[in-house]
Amino acid sequence: MLRPRYRSGWVPSWKDTGKRWQQHEDGIQLRHRAVIDATRLSDGETVMLKRVSHDRDPHETDITMFLASEPAKSHPRNHSTPIYEVFEVPGEDLSIFVMPVLDYFYKPRFETVGEVLECFRQVFEGLEFLHDCRIAHRDLMVYNIMMGSKDMWPELYHIMAPHRNRSFTARVKKPFTKTARPPKYHIIDFGMSRRYSPDNLNPTEIAPEGGDRTVPEFGNGTGAVVHDPFAVDIYCVGNVIQDYILKVYTGCEFLQPLVDAMREPDPQKRSRIEQVVEQVVEQYNKILKSRWWWQLRARVFLKNPTGWHDERYGVADYTRQLFNTVGHILTFKSAL
Repeated sequence: MLRPRYRSGWVPSWKDTGKRWQQHEDGIQLRHRAVIDATRLSDGETVMLKRVSHDRDPHETDITMFLASEPAKSHPRNHSTPIYEVFEVPGEDLSIFVMPVLDYFYKPRFETVGEVLECFRQVFEGLEFLHDCRIAHRDLMVYNIMMGSKDMWPELYHIMAPHRNRSFTARVKKPFTKTARPPKYHIIDFGMSRRYSPDNLNPTEIAPEGGDRTVPEFGNGTGAVVHDPFAVDIYCVGNVIQDYILKVYTGCEFLQPLVDAMREPDPQKRSRIEQVVEQVVEQYNKILKSRWWWQLRARVFLKNPTGWHDERYGVADYTRQLFNTVGHILTFKSAL
């Protein structure tokens, strides 16, 4: 069931009331034309519906369904978008994917080193699985790394107004930390992805630019060159860590050498993807094993707080972190 605004016969709730549309739940419009939220009638769960054009994205349905079907579906290293159902639109070349609600991986913000490490351990695991299946994502920009955070929220927020609750009657309650309620991270949106034959060990192509326009193989605006799409995936994930972790937080500087290797400008040094991913995972595991438990629980701070809503470096902030850490230890919550 869709929200009231998108049901047949909808009449604006603010009509003839003298109130502003911003004060009403049905005044909130969609942010993305291809995605809308809905309520599953069987259990009341909020889900997301994504419209996929077979003509525009001919590979998306095939790759998504391959990953959402057995045996890939239940593989422990599979971090692709969960798919509940798929509907075909009668008379149109469209599919509708029914998916869970997912959040950007960086919201709510990270609080500890361990939370950061666990996030990207899962991302690397998922990327390695895709490449083992001979799938190159080709658009692993920041918005295509998400997390299933339903358990982190005491009550689900309004999908189009995250600061409000689902009924739009109050501000949403503060979420639990990622240590208290560990999320699963997902790689989403396979609209630009390709699945290659196992016999094609080193595929090369001129692929369209994804959301990350800094990829060296894209030519910095001068035109893409023939390249290995698997190597582009490695660069893009490294760029996400650089821009959304290392530039944003203090306390994760030890990741810099790993990220520099992933963002190597010379694609020839990233071209043999099997070895690159193996080295990345091996290095990452060494980093994990080298961190003592208290280091994993160490606080990461925003480098440039910008507003009243950002955490401050004062006594209250340290006190809250101390109580959270003690609580996590006493309840045997893993630092990762």
